[in-house]
Amino acid sequence: MREYTKLYIDGAWREPEQGTVLELTDPATGEVSGRVALGGEADVSRAVAAARRAFVSYSRTSREERIALLERIADGYERRADDMVEAVTAELGCPRALSRGMHFAAGLIQFRAAAEVLKTFEFVSQRGATQVRKEPIGVAALITPWNFPALQPAGKTASALAAGCTVVLKPAQLAPYSSIVLAEIMEAAGVPAGVFNLVNGRGSVIGNALSSHPDVDVVSFTGSADAALQVSTAAAKTSKRVATELGGKSPQVILPDADLNVAVDTALTWLMGNTGQICSAPSRTLVPRERLEEFLEVLVPQVESLKIGDPREDGTHMGPLISAEQWQTVQHYIQEGLDAGATLVTGGPGKPDGLDSGHFVKPTVFTGVTNDMTIAQEEIFGPVMSVITYDSVEEAVGIANDTRYGLAGYVTGTDLDAARDVASRIQAGYVIINDAEFDWTAPWGGYKESGNGREWGPDGMNEYLETKVVLGS
Repeated sequence: MREYTKLYIDGAWREPEQGTVLELTDPATGEVSGRVALGGEADVSRAVAAARRAFVSYSRTSREERIALLERIADGYERRADDMVEAVTAELGCPRALSRGMHFAAGLIQFRAAAEVLKTFEFVSQRGATQVRKEPIGVAALITPWNFPALQPAGKTASALAAGCTVVLKPAQLAPYSSIVLAEIMEAAGVPAGVFNLVNGRGSVIGNALSSHPDVDVVSFTGSADAALQVSTAAAKTSKRVATELGGKSPQVILPDADLNVAVDTALTWLMGNTGQICSAPSRTLVPRERLEEFLEVLVPQVESLKIGDPREDGTHMGPLISAEQWQTVQHYIQEGLDAGATLVTGGPGKPDGLDSGHFVKPTVFTGVTNDMTIAQEEIFGPVMSVITYDSVEEAVGIANDTRYGLAGYVTGTDLDAARDVASRIQAGYVIINDAEFDWTAPWGGYKESGNGREWGPDGMNEYLETKVVLGS
């Protein structure tokens, strides 16, 4: 049982003003796993005030001082690997192997990468007699989602600290454990008081208070489109900068000459992985009509062989969804697919056999899907694949782009020139060809209703910098 009854504000663990405590349950068992203090508007005000005070000195630190700080944080993060892995597994229900190999590893990369970016980042450039400066914007409010509870807080925090900003972090209400471990890492690394602050709480309370606060200069938000609208509306009152990374309904275009084993590996990693709770999941799989049966022959046995169960047991491939609410949402979409006339190939409604407790779901594949169906247009956030057939590559590209989202895309094909051509025509911020290794430092963000701005690496740091021109220098 985890007991986190304080908030981390101004370099110390402090009692929240309101003293509300939330009980969280283990997604795999439904049993209470911990109690976490929830902050209120008064706690936001305390945290922002601390960050504002700390900004005066922290924004003036040298490149070398910030590099050393980020390296200390990264070293501490690495030492706390087991704690971070257990936190992610407890809050998200993610299998331990995935908690370590993806969630923890990606979070660690962010701090290491931010230190490297700082070593060569150009803060001052000269254009003739004009000097252009990049300066830290101020206090950054970081609002993160539950599906990547280690990576998202790490990525946003690393970029903000590298830029010279101070931070108030609000993690997802359902997944605060790993952010609390992060705060402990910050404290142990000697991050100056007020530079990093953690306020747990409800998005409707803490998110709104941060977004509307006049002493917050930039908001970085990852989550749903509805919540982003609330954040942007609140932030508009003070004209502060808002960067968002929202949902997706990403296509995987399987070209006529594709290696179907590579195509299936892509689906297993990015759609079935993390129990489908990935904003960039390739949930629309576009297959040449003449290769549909061949594709299913490769795909279905591998989907049906996935080991679903206890995330703490070795060999588990897929854990539960994070909550009963999310389980109901996925069930709703599976039923939507059936009602629309899609053909259920494997999976379907209900829980897998023998998994009555917890929020377990069957990995599900539909064929006979048309792109106007609800399951092809709305983000499901579960392991549900919609297979859509096409007759020409031009048609496939049109279907791929026929969505209000544009976060990611996937292309599988033997002819690399043809695959790259299709990738260049997909309207998305991140496109992976032939299951290429993911780059956790490349600019991350989307087109259209998948948000604005970019995270990670130099582009991510730029979100926390303001541009100043100095003449006569």
